[in-house]
Amino acid sequence: MPIDDDALGFSPADDLPVRYIDRTHAWYDAIGTNNRYRYATYRDVPFAPLRRPLAECSVALLTTAAPYDPDKGPQGAGAPYNAAAKFYAVYSGDTAVDHDLRIAHVGIDRRQLTDDSNCWFPLPALRRAAAAGRIGRVAPRFHGVPTNRSHRHTIEVDAPEVLRRVREDGAEVAVLVANCPICHQTMALLARHLEAAGLPTVVMGAAKDIVEACGVPRFLFSDVPLGNAAGLPYDTASQDATLALALQVLGTAIAPRTTVHSPLRWSREADWKRHVMDVASLTPERLEALRTDFFQSKQVSHAKRAADLAGQG
Repeated sequence: MPIDDDALGFSPADDLPVRYIDRTHAWYDAIGTNNRYRYATYRDVPFAPLRRPLAECSVALLTTAAPYDPDKGPQGAGAPYNAAAKFYAVYSGDTAVDHDLRIAHVGIDRRQLTDDSNCWFPLPALRRAAAAGRIGRVAPRFHGVPTNRSHRHTIEVDAPEVLRRVREDGAEVAVLVANCPICHQTMALLARHLEAAGLPTVVMGAAKDIVEACGVPRFLFSDVPLGNAAGLPYDTASQDATLALALQVLGTAIAPRTTVHSPLRWSREADWKRHVMDVASLTPERLEALRTDFFQSKQVSHAKRAADLAGQG
């Protein structure tokens, strides 16, 4: 006798966290890149305990979002993926002023993206947390972290540079917000580096499998579309609640690999998970268009990376 899901109060059978590792592999295999991305996996995870209460700590905010530059083409909610907007060197910004940071340069489901940057850059929420006494203060700078596909470059170049800047700012803990699949990989690697250096962290993200495969000390998982890990669009209450939960994880975890599943639910499209990198729905014509776009974007990315790293040197 079949189980009556409705009678038992079950969610739909496919209402589980999206397996982004499998989906990205299937997607790029279908496009024909012939170069599967190797997601990092670790057995051991570093863990730095808090040295004093969060209400007394200076908190650093780390992001993979990029500063808006009108000269780099469309970067709003309705814009297609924009490789020209990518950055490949760590940058920093003043947390005392507002910033226009966007995520047109990362691979996410653009149908679920709005223009509310609070979903991926919770600086206003962090300021409110400081004003409410939940944290001691916001560190004087936030730091933008490149989503390099090279694990070695992230581990050996970007992570040490972020650590140097965070220490220079006097930050005692860090909140890391991830967006695309590679962003989640980058932030997981960065969290590991900071923790090994004695700086407690919490990752806010929506790609559970990627972060947990890498292994981080503290992770707040929100089961929402990529690009919305800091709260629901145009919903200040959910953004404040999401940050508060992340800070709670940061302040109370007692061991590495602590994952807390946020109660946040996405209501803008009930079956959004079915459409994430849905290879089965691609027509031959659409596949060919994706291949063309991918290789054109790759050329733009390579040129941008070379320019950014030359400028860094």
